[in-house]
Amino acid sequence: MSTPERKQSRSEKTVSFIKGLFRKDSSSSSSSNPPKTVVAKTVTEEPRALEPVVESASKKVKIAVVIYSTYGHIEKVQLLSESIAKGAEEAGAEVKIFKVPETLSKEVLELLHAKSWSIDLMALQVDLPEITPEILAEYDGFLFGLPTRYGAAPAQVKAFWDSTGGLWSKGALVGKYGGIFTSTATQHGGQETTPFTFITHYAHHGINFVPIGFSTPLLFDNSEVLGGSPWGAGTIANGDGSRQPHEKELAIAEHQGKHFTNIVIKATQ
Repeated sequence: MSTPERKQSRSEKTVSFIKGLFRKDSSSSSSSNPPKTVVAKTVTEEPRALEPVVESASKKVKIAVVIYSTYGHIEKVQLLSESIAKGAEEAGAEVKIFKVPETLSKEVLELLHAKSWSIDLMALQVDLPEITPEILAEYDGFLFGLPTRYGAAPAQVKAFWDSTGGLWSKGALVGKYGGIFTSTATQHGGQETTPFTFITHYAHHGINFVPIGFSTPLLFDNSEVLGGSPWGAGTIANGDGSRQPHEKELAIAEHQGKHFTNIVIKATQ
């Protein structure tokens, strides 16, 4: 009976010894190497150097005024264009006046009894550069001044827009701004239909058409015959071109320049 008891005692001693080793190891480790408190560190990146902010004056919007004439009546629109340019400049735009290239030969123009405006580039037109599609794309907005042919734009103006296919394929004019002013022989000769039929060019290019509406009280004036409409400024030349632009028509044109420029500035700056 003593043998089994001694075996049991040895087993117990062995277990106690092993437990003692674990207790000793645990005790020594805790005394010699106390547990470290782990503190979470917030990692912050050094702020990246920002590009220096350069204060500069707002860039002026660029407005092109583009005119065309065969018979010289548009010299009336030349006067309108100068009033439009004046208004646009006063509103803060950089403005330049261009002309649409003539497509007819000198011989044909003479047969049409066209004035020297188209044939000899009289002094009124000498300094006006010709518009090109590439130049047009450089501007934020443009106002086309044109005569009328049966209530629509003349072929020369249409030919210019037909040459802008390259711009159309690239969407180069999308989002730009366009306006219109016109000259007609009579008060019923296309003051509204000419702009109305012209804006298809703007629509297909994605150009925002900017009419003047009735934003000037001069368009409510019925005391005399005047050009102009909600579509844009206008003048009446008479069939022989003898009538000069009325001061009220020039005032409407100047208003259009300011109105157009203010809208372009608000939209682009």
